[in-house]
This record gives sequence, structure tokens and C-alpha cells, in this order.
Amino acid sequence: MKRLLIFFTAISLFTCKEEEPKDYATISGKIENANNNDTLRVFQGNVFEKIITLNEDGTFEDTLKVAEGDYTFQYGNEYGQIYLKNDNVSSFNTDNESFIDSMEFSGDGSDINNFSLKSFLISKTHFTEDLIANGTEEDLKNALKAYQDDYEAIKNKYSEIDSTRVAKMDQNIKNASMQLQRFMSMKLATRNAFPKGSPSPSFENYENFAGGTMSLSDLKGKYVYFDIWATWCGPCIKEIPSLKKVEEQYKDKNIEFVSISVDEGRGYKGDKDAAYEGWKKMVADKDLGGIQLMADNGFTSTFIRDYKINSIPRFLLIDPDGNIVNADAPRPSSKALVSLFDELGI
Repeated sequence: MKRLLIFFTAISLFTCKEEEPKDYATISGKIENANNNDTLRVFQGNVFEKIITLNEDGTFEDTLKVAEGDYTFQYGNEYGQIYLKNDNVSSFNTDNESFIDSMEFSGDGSDINNFSLKSFLISKTHFTEDLIANGTEEDLKNALKAYQDDYEAIKNKYSEIDSTRVAKMDQNIKNASMQLQRFMSMKLATRNAFPKGSPSPSFENYENFAGGTMSLSDLKGKYVYFDIWATWCGPCIKEIPSLKKVEEQYKDKNIEFVSISVDEGRGYKGDKDAAYEGWKKMVADKDLGGIQLMADNGFTSTFIRDYKINSIPRFLLIDPDGNIVNADAPRPSSKALVSLFDELGI
């Protein structure tokens, strides 16, 4: 009997009991060049949130009780997406200086996560600032084909991904292509309607925040970069810091920066007087540079209508002779704007 007991004890040393599935997911990784933000936020809408503290070297590890699915993570102003499932151990490494571009997933669910990430990144490869700013119909056609070809290659690489997820990504890719086509069709139509070298529509006696009035003819002899904006326009406000930087960069060059407000009551309960005062206040409070003008009749102003402007912000570039260089010029935040200025020798 004693021998049997010893035998079964020995057997137990070489056998393992099957572990119960863990009721939590483990997430770990490292963020190189981490800044002063020492936490990583993982969340799913309003139903789940977990704050993970990073170590001094940018590494992190924590557990989360989750419902299987896709979660968003946030580090400072950077965002990403990760698939999580209880009993999975998932990880990602990245560099804070190129957060999404340098990201790589490993561990459980890594194929799903890398498939989603790489499918997203190919839009940055093909839908470039140069395409948006200068692309032709042929350029657009080539970019869309290359985008689809790259996506098919990604699908082939991650061929084991669940068909439901692939179908969802197929639709995302299709939607992205359609959105670009619609966006570019409007830009191409604008470029065709206002060809380079054609005379620019004009305006007369727009109120100048600095005092008096100004007409387009007053600006002859210099390039003019127009910013058509309004105080209620979020994307317009977002461009202000970039516009200030470009103005500073070219302050001694042969170019004027002219912002024309189309404020006419929107955002002020239709009160035109309040909109006018709101314009003056924002110009002063934000210390806006360049030449600040007020359009004479908002979106129905002749200059605005002649340029077929129905959404803002909109940027225009006119040469020293008053002719159009680009009726849909790059935004201040786009590297393409400085490239354009340099090409023109401004």
C-alpha cells in the first residue's frame, strides 16, 4: 500500500491539472519616448474604462475584466484600438514620436490587432497631402487602386482572421475610398472652374479690423493667401495656430495673409450685430495676425459666391497680378502649403 502511495505521488509530479480560464485579460507593452503623461487609458464608449500607470521606462502591465471586443486606448493626445478577451495576454510596443506608425502588437489576438492597424495605416500611405492638394483625376485613380491592392495583400497575410471582422473591414475600406472620391471630386471641380492664371473674382471696400476698408486691388503687387472663415467654425479655429506660424515664417516675403470672416449671425442666434461684435472680440482675444476683413454680406457676398464657397474653411492663393494660383489652396496645417510657396519663390 505504501508503495502504491509513493507511485501515485510520483505520477502527480509529472501531470498538470488543466487550468481554469482566467476571468480577466492581461495587457502589457512599452511606449518609447514617453512624455510627461504617465497613464494609459483603456475604454469602450461609456461602458468601460481602466487607467493603467506606466513605469518610468514606459513599460506597463495590468489586468482588465472585459467583455470580448474592440477597445480604444489613449495616451495623451494619441489613440489606438485593441481587441481584448478574458484569458488573453495581449501586448503592444510603440514610439510616442510616431505613435500609430511604429505600433506593433504581439501575444493573443495579435493577428486581429495587426490586421486592423495595418488596414488603417495604408490610407496614410496613399491618401497623401500632395494628392489632396495637387492630385489629378489620374492620380486619384492610381491612389485608389494602390490602396485596394495593398489591402488585399494585408488580407492575404492575415488569412486566418474571422470572416465577420474581414467583412467589416471590407466595408470600411470601401467607405474610405468613396469618401475620398467625393471629397476629391469637389476639389477637382473647383480647380477646373478656377484654372490657374485666370483673373480672380474681386471685392470692394471690406471693413478692415485695423481701420478703414480694403479692396482686392489694394493688394496688387503681392501674392495673397486668403483664409475664408467664421468665429463659429471649429475647423477654422483649429487652423489658427498653424496660420500664425506660416505668417511668421513669411512675414518679410512678398505675400499678404488675409482672413475674411463670413460671420452673419450663425452661432449668435441669427443676430448679425452680435456676430459682428463676436468677430471683433475673437480677432482681439486670439491676437490674430495678417489682415482681418469682414465680408459685406456673409456667404451671400459677391466675392464668396463668385468663388462658389459654400463650406469653410476655404483657402485661396492669388498672384501679384491678381490672377488665381490655387482656388482651393492647401490649409496652413498642411506641409503642402509651404512647398507651394517655395515652388513659387515667395
